Amino acid sequence: MTVLPADGLPPAAEFPDPSHDQWQTLVEGVLRRSGKEVTGPAAEEALSTALGDGLTVRPLYTSIDASADPGLPGFAPFTRGSRATGNTTDGWDVRQRHQLADPVRLNEAVLGDLENGVTSLWLAVGGPGGVPVSGLARALEGVLLDLAPVALDAGTDPGPAVRELLGLYEARGVSKEAARGSLGVDPLGQAARTGTEPDLSGAVHWSLLCSREYPGLRALAVDALPYHEAGGSTAQELGLSLATGVAYLRALTASGLSVEEACAQLEFRYAATADQFLTIAKLRAARRLWARVAEVCGAPDSGAQRQHAVTSSVMMTRRDPWVNMLRTTLACLGAGVGGAESVTVLPFDHVLGLPDAFARRIARNTSTILMEESHLARVTDPAGGSWYVERLTDELASAAWSFFQEIEKAGGQAAALRSGMVQERLAATWAARSKDLARRKEPVTGVSEFPALDERPVEREPAPAVPGGGLPKVRRDEAFEALRARSDAHLAATGSRPKVFIAALGPASVHTARASFAANLFLAGGVEPVHQPVSVDASTAAEAFRASGATTACLCSTDTLYAEQADAVASALRAAGAERIILAGRPGEYAGADVHVFAGCDVVAVLSSELDRMGVA
Repeated sequence: MTVLPADGLPPAAEFPDPSHDQWQTLVEGVLRRSGKEVTGPAAEEALSTALGDGLTVRPLYTSIDASADPGLPGFAPFTRGSRATGNTTDGWDVRQRHQLADPVRLNEAVLGDLENGVTSLWLAVGGPGGVPVSGLARALEGVLLDLAPVALDAGTDPGPAVRELLGLYEARGVSKEAARGSLGVDPLGQAARTGTEPDLSGAVHWSLLCSREYPGLRALAVDALPYHEAGGSTAQELGLSLATGVAYLRALTASGLSVEEACAQLEFRYAATADQFLTIAKLRAARRLWARVAEVCGAPDSGAQRQHAVTSSVMMTRRDPWVNMLRTTLACLGAGVGGAESVTVLPFDHVLGLPDAFARRIARNTSTILMEESHLARVTDPAGGSWYVERLTDELASAAWSFFQEIEKAGGQAAALRSGMVQERLAATWAARSKDLARRKEPVTGVSEFPALDERPVEREPAPAVPGGGLPKVRRDEAFEALRARSDAHLAATGSRPKVFIAALGPASVHTARASFAANLFLAGGVEPVHQPVSVDASTAAEAFRASGATTACLCSTDTLYAEQADAVASALRAAGAERIILAGRPGEYAGADVHVFAGCDVVAVLSSELDRMGVA
């Protein structure tokens, strides 16, 4: 039934339906005004954005991009959610991570979190920085274990921690039927982190026990975080998680469990990033792919993947860490909308050391605001039906399935790790992404874009060292962080930062764009731009340069003024002692410059070279 407004006319009655060709014609006109002469499909391609894994985001999606029927929430293929009600009943599980060795401090943190919105605990037990197994009882003192699920992260030898937790359930009168949570056993994930040979016997043992005696506990974690944190793409993260899950299914069914019972022992853990659409599509694609695995194994109704999403540590920055609050908010939104049952928001200071109480509070309140104030949990699969999200889900699932098949052809997850195939593929992906980061094609706010050189550092108690030997852990900010660290050391040793003089030609109205671009670029490497006076010419440049204390000058203006003034100003600057002339613009706009900086140039290489020349160790 069509609902008409009061005047009886449909809202769009006088507007004809525009065609895709009409839209494309308008796009051609806009591009033509920006200097790009492209027509037809090329016009649309000019506005498209390339993602990893060979995926491309187009500027417009219409009904012709609609994918196959994704099904209904709670039913195979579970694209729209593992439960028919999604997270609408009580929202998603707010799972806070804790890594404290002192049982007393851990207990205080745990109780405070549970009293203020956290609904489950993720505890590091044993190993570097984790609470000792013998201290677990003290750490959980006062915690109602039949109400607050516990997920363990017990490293390469989870047995002692698991036995201790199960003993606590018994000692505190928690029935086996009432125990909830995850034992977190993940030998393949630990093998990826540490480079050790995986032993699946413990995984089988604890899965058999939980299947027979603890119906509310899941024994195994299929943790995809090691692959994300090593620089893997979204499709690689999904493909490796599938390969891990399949390896566990093989081991469990070989031990006597049915496919249905084996699937019930798995909880999948994925990274959630600030690209909320990619996070949503990742979680939806993961469910669809796992449903396909279950279908092939003969148990299509058991493919409802249990998901735990964790905000990405790769995206978090050490400089301007307050921006991490915004990143984790977007990541949490994507995880919640994508249908994750449990969500962990890492505190904004996570990469600086052990988080303080304020950071943990902000982390747990992020979920609360999104659920209670933004009402994200009131709709099942809120992104469902979006042509963009549905198509991105399809394409991502296809790319991930292809990578999964490659791993299976290599002999499975353990064999692919042992042969170095996984390491090589992840390293290649990160190398390509690092080039985009260096060229600021993937901007990092507060680091490669809009850095604050005079920011006060946020200091935290150091976190324990992470065991190495396996996959590396990367961060988007690492190349720029190395440059900033050099600048900090120079400041500590000499009392001043390395400097560059901004020689802006002409009035501010013509040079501001390039002067701002250049200043932002130099700040990203810890080089202080000196832009005083606002404009210079051949008669004033030398005196201004000498007053700046810099040894490098950067010319900033329009191509027209470069042709008129650059030679004379550059000569004056060199006569005043400038060792290097940089020009904000592409090569060819002024041949007398030593270096050119422009959108898309390798900023890390330019800044590294400048710091070397300036003697910044």
